Amino acid sequence: MRDGLLTIGRFARLCRLSVKQLRHYDEIGLLAPIHVDVDSGYRYYAPAQAGDALTIALLREMDLPLAVIARTLAADPGDRARILLAERDRLAERIRRDQARLEMLERLAEDGLSGYEVKMGREPRRRLAVARTVCSPSGIGAGVEECAGRLLPALGRAGVAWEQPLWGLYPLDVGEPMEIALAAQTPPGWEAPGLEFEVLPGGPVVETVHIGSYARLPLAYNALFTAIHERGLRPWAPAREAYVVGPAKTLHEEQVTRVVIPVREDMT
Repeated sequence: MRDGLLTIGRFARLCRLSVKQLRHYDEIGLLAPIHVDVDSGYRYYAPAQAGDALTIALLREMDLPLAVIARTLAADPGDRARILLAERDRLAERIRRDQARLEMLERLAEDGLSGYEVKMGREPRRRLAVARTVCSPSGIGAGVEECAGRLLPALGRAGVAWEQPLWGLYPLDVGEPMEIALAAQTPPGWEAPGLEFEVLPGGPVVETVHIGSYARLPLAYNALFTAIHERGLRPWAPAREAYVVGPAKTLHEEQVTRVVIPVREDMT
């Protein structure tokens, strides 16, 4: 029975895995030996199993979960490609998030936490045409694009001369899921079928200007909320972002976003 089979040690060296890993993969049903000696418990592997073992080693090197690897090995070629492409997309999203964190760390190292000029001001009452969606914090960019894809064509069909800039409306608590909106200020009294409207009351606000990519906007919010708490104020939703210079007009590093949070005196 053992003719042509490899001991677990030889098979491990052949496939760039450790004996401990092979034992674990056997225990979870990912890669079972072709034969286990009843008396000694020694595991033996067939050379034909090397392909799966090497694939496991390669995918683990790329930090794919064992459950995903198991599905990959069990799938036919078409499904296997779809599984791997889905993992590629998840990895690309993780890289984008890590890049955003890297940019924020660089900004903090250069300017510190007080790198923003925070001002008290007053916002006028605004009547906005809005498009809403629900998304996760990591999906805000896609959510804004979705809203723009509905809002701007609707405004165009209605023939309204809306006022620049576009506004983003966000909850104060970033959770999952969360409702966000993209909005455009419209003329007083103007109506249009198929469009939703929201009136933002005027009043005192704390605001700052963020220059750079949207990925670093959390730094601006950190500066605003720090100022709000230091001044004994209470923030009120929605937080507002005015896209003064957006990605369609300039490079990411030159985007200009006015970040505004309505406030009231904290009476507690």
